[in-house]
Amino acid sequence: MSTKTTAKKSTKTERRQQILEASRDIFAKLGYARATVDDIAHQAGVARGTFYLYFDDKRDAFEELIGEFGQKISHSIMTIVTDEDARPVGEQVLDNIRAILGVCLAERAMTKILFTDAVGVDHEFERKLTAFYDTLVQLLTETLRDGQALGVVSDGEPRVMAYMTMGALKELLYQAVTLGLAEESAEALTNQIFEFLSNGYLRFEKQPGGKKRRRD
Repeated sequence: MSTKTTAKKSTKTERRQQILEASRDIFAKLGYARATVDDIAHQAGVARGTFYLYFDDKRDAFEELIGEFGQKISHSIMTIVTDEDARPVGEQVLDNIRAILGVCLAERAMTKILFTDAVGVDHEFERKLTAFYDTLVQLLTETLRDGQALGVVSDGEPRVMAYMTMGALKELLYQAVTLGLAEESAEALTNQIFEFLSNGYLRFEKQPGGKKRRRD
């Protein structure tokens, strides 16, 4: 591949990312329903036609934003495996909570879009949001089911626990973003969430050890 071809591909990748970031900022500022392709193009500093070189419409850009954000959250979560030589399970759970909050506070615009603009007038927008939440619930359900097998999560229907946890987190993140919670406050928030879960379905004393391993 020639240097010229490589540079051209790099430029296209950068331009696509530029438009994506502009889409994210406009959706967060105006809300998905009110945002237009013209708004996004203006924010990105490109012509309307340039937008359509990379995305079919604003829904296409929105779907990609959701996919990227979901991957960041998923990749931030570590699978907890008990092991005599590993760190306590409680420390691993704290790391997971800290990582999730870290992603959400670092990506405030996306967090606002997904957790404060959930009700809209666009059916496709709501469908994509529902799919995003379902993916997170499924991920949490599987994690809780694994925890039950390890003896660190109490008996019960893991999907119900997942929905209750997601409901609490959505409201918490809504408040954190709308009130402008500083990233420096994340550690205190992490500890409060951990305490809440510890008094709920978590059962660390049954398995005193654990080993961190990245979730596939």
